[in-house]
Amino acid sequence: MGIMINLDVMMAKRKIGLTELSDKVGITLANLSILKNNRARAIRFTTLDAICKALDCQPGDIIEHIPDEPNK
Repeated sequence: MGIMINLDVMMAKRKIGLTELSDKVGITLANLSILKNNRARAIRFTTLDAICKALDCQPGDIIEHIPDEPNK
């Protein structure tokens, strides 16, 4: 898949840990960890909104599209 979640990068920039962000966003550590480690298959807009508010960032700061390489 060509979608990359850069939550760990934004968390490092904002100097916030997983537990603190989990408390601010209102989702479990397990679900936040899945997002942080780029293993999520989907994200709710309400969750994305809460993360952006907690980290004071834009969705594009967290989600990145990486184009697939053409077949060789």
